[in-house]
Amino acid sequence: MNISRAQHTLIHGGTVRGDLGKREIALVFTGHEFAEGGEVILRTLRSEKVKASFFFTGEFYRNPSFEALIRMLKTEKHYLGAHSDKHLLYCDWVKRDSLLVSGSEFLRDLKANYHEMKKFDITKKEALYFLPPFEWYNDSISFWTGQEGLKLINFTSGTRSNADYTTPDMKNYRSSREIYKSITDYEIKDKNGLNGFILLVHIGVSPARTDKFYQYLEPLIKELKAKNYTFVRIDQLLR
Repeated sequence: MNISRAQHTLIHGGTVRGDLGKREIALVFTGHEFAEGGEVILRTLRSEKVKASFFFTGEFYRNPSFEALIRMLKTEKHYLGAHSDKHLLYCDWVKRDSLLVSGSEFLRDLKANYHEMKKFDITKKEALYFLPPFEWYNDSISFWTGQEGLKLINFTSGTRSNADYTTPDMKNYRSSREIYKSITDYEIKDKNGLNGFILLVHIGVSPARTDKFYQYLEPLIKELKAKNYTFVRIDQLLR
């Protein structure tokens, strides 16, 4: 169900788009197993003077190989949030209302994620936005998230940016050029352009994918800036 509330768009209780009247975009990165794009992404954001939002699993926060990257993101004042602890699939892909976790399992996993974030001095109060694993959830998950005083968000649909993890052997594989074009095409075709967009990219992907979309971030940001878009953190987009 699509609901517009306070100029924000909600689906199944989760916010998927900000104000359609503002030329603002939130770049959102998720991470679980891989982070090889971290250095490139940080360098791009730094050179373009852009603040972004990063949602990591507890497994990501626990990985000692990623510690320096996480601390650098925090130092440079990017938004750091939760993406579940173990990257669980909450509900069936076909029957969305069919839960695969109980309320207690969901809560236990969520709390474990925030426990790991505390080690980086990231408090729940400054990380109120939660992005579900697999970017898949239903009304129950949104409700349980709200009960914890958190706000569930998801990416804005319409582009293929979230397909940047796909590998050539997958049926849904999309090249980085295809993904780039899907974004610029959407910006032209949609009457609201990319206003209020939550654009999701992965901070790292399988080595089986050598065509890394994060290598295209700099020209994409430059192109959208030239069209007067501003890139903001998720807490600014949904303020």
